[in-house]
Amino acid sequence: MTRMTRRHFLRDVGLTGAAATIPWLPAWAQPVSAGIVAPLPTVSGPDIALRVAHRMMMIDGKPSHAIGINGTTPAPLIRLRQGQTARLSVTNDLDEETSIHWHGLLVPFQMDGVPGISFPGIAARSTFTYEFPVIQAGTYWYHSHSGLQEQMGHYGPIVIDPAGVDPIASDREHVIVLSDHSPMHPHRIFQKLKQQGGYFNYQKQTLAGLVSGKDQPLGDRLMWGGMRMDPTDVSDVTGSTYTYLVNGHGPGDNWTALFQPSERVRLRIVNASAMTTFNVRIPGLKLTIVQADGLNVRPVAVDEFQIAVAETYDVIVEPDARAYSLIAEAWDRSGMARATLAPSAGMVAPVPALRKRPLATMKDMGMGGMGDMSGMGHDMPATSAPCPPEHAAMGHCKPAAASGDMLGMSHDGATMSHSMRDFANAPELPRTPTVQTVSPMPMDRTGEPPQGLADIGQEAGYKVLVYRDLVALDRNPDLRAPSRQMRIHLTGNMERYMWAFDGVKLNEVKAPIPFRQGERVRVTLVNDTMMAHPIHLHGHFFELVTGHGDHAPRKHTINVAPGGTATFDLTADAVGDWAFHCHMLYHMHAGMMQVVTVRPAGETGAEA
Repeated sequence: MTRMTRRHFLRDVGLTGAAATIPWLPAWAQPVSAGIVAPLPTVSGPDIALRVAHRMMMIDGKPSHAIGINGTTPAPLIRLRQGQTARLSVTNDLDEETSIHWHGLLVPFQMDGVPGISFPGIAARSTFTYEFPVIQAGTYWYHSHSGLQEQMGHYGPIVIDPAGVDPIASDREHVIVLSDHSPMHPHRIFQKLKQQGGYFNYQKQTLAGLVSGKDQPLGDRLMWGGMRMDPTDVSDVTGSTYTYLVNGHGPGDNWTALFQPSERVRLRIVNASAMTTFNVRIPGLKLTIVQADGLNVRPVAVDEFQIAVAETYDVIVEPDARAYSLIAEAWDRSGMARATLAPSAGMVAPVPALRKRPLATMKDMGMGGMGDMSGMGHDMPATSAPCPPEHAAMGHCKPAAASGDMLGMSHDGATMSHSMRDFANAPELPRTPTVQTVSPMPMDRTGEPPQGLADIGQEAGYKVLVYRDLVALDRNPDLRAPSRQMRIHLTGNMERYMWAFDGVKLNEVKAPIPFRQGERVRVTLVNDTMMAHPIHLHGHFFELVTGHGDHAPRKHTINVAPGGTATFDLTADAVGDWAFHCHMLYHMHAGMMQVVTVRPAGETGAEA
């Protein structure tokens, strides 16, 4: 071990020269560079050439292997105009198949870019040309839908300028691509998750946390332990292996966006990460949300918002003549991406410390209708009255001695808690190992701050965005009432790292989910797991059922809170086969994906 001396300390903190790495500090707290002022490379025009290849990228001064497009990671910003026809020739210089999916773009299904569903993929050492009309405007992105290439850097932003006057007025704009990067190969990450679901969770509760009062009380911890559940298990892959990036740069790189005082600055923020939901804020600035998933919304001012994997938000800020830190904190508080907004290069602003990591609650277990039961009923006497397992698990009562211990019993080869394995709440679900838990009392959580922000969102004068704050700027194009309804359960088995829709993994699906062209369907997603899932439907937008009538917000991705529900109305107006999946990359890879097929009315297989 190297003995720490005053000279070592001065050298490490940069007082004797340029900033250097301090080994005992996390990445977000390291000394930063003078700032990298480098807008993303941009390609535009009717004909665009893209080349996919391996490359080395520098992150916080360290080389790391990646996949890039045209020699950059993220891939170049593609700038299009509404009304044009886009021709994008993609050359694959990899030794394996690749693809590009145009996330959020309404394109013919043959151009959607999902191998095995809409096209055969782009073979190694070959070129494929995508061609489609550009019928929309807004902020979107593109990424590989082949294997786990997205995790390695195969992603980039898209900006489509409106054909007419943009209703969002701004003097300057910056594209902000958030992502996560690991030196560990993605297949190795997946292998670790299969071996142990909580492998990357270094923030488990400790005895010291119990004594200090920072973690759960002993009674609550015993209850969670009895149910074989970990309330710190918020994120599968964490800052223990990830560096969180802004436009391909780590926290120490200090990527910098310039502005002039008094300007209205538009930030087009894309979450292109594989597994990380970010909580975004700029201390000292209000953020006015003006667009969600590429479509304009009525302006809403907030102090912080959560952006799930695959979502985009456009934000207006009006900074003064000083530097600001843009903070994108991982939702489990295991790290952060950061950048600087400043009037000139070389300026920096204070970077706040990571906040206390969140703990899952009873609501996250699907017991939202019961309220917060923390600390309740642990000393309740046994009763001769029947004591259902789900009530016993939460300490509401004690089962008679003859009933035995109902916790930890095994069904279908999977050890689980009976408190969430009551199939009476979901009789339509198959009894498979992929259904480890069933939420006893799921509830719509779109009106409350997202996981980890509930306490912060209750602070006086501090506003956290919730989905119900979003109101479409324009009237919805289809105001018909739904003609039928569907419930789809989001299911999983964390111990075996299996994820699925309705307990059926993609490789077990017998037939796609059928829709008739033009039909109106109300879909309710029920999250039977303790993790949020950003669910994305290709080829369509849908209207969130959040009480805004004909101005319901329209999105292509909805983050379903753990133990919660989310409902949307869908007009199946795009004929073809479309991917429907969780956008957590390893969840999708583990099976949480199906195919939606839209067929003309009357055609065989079109009837639901």
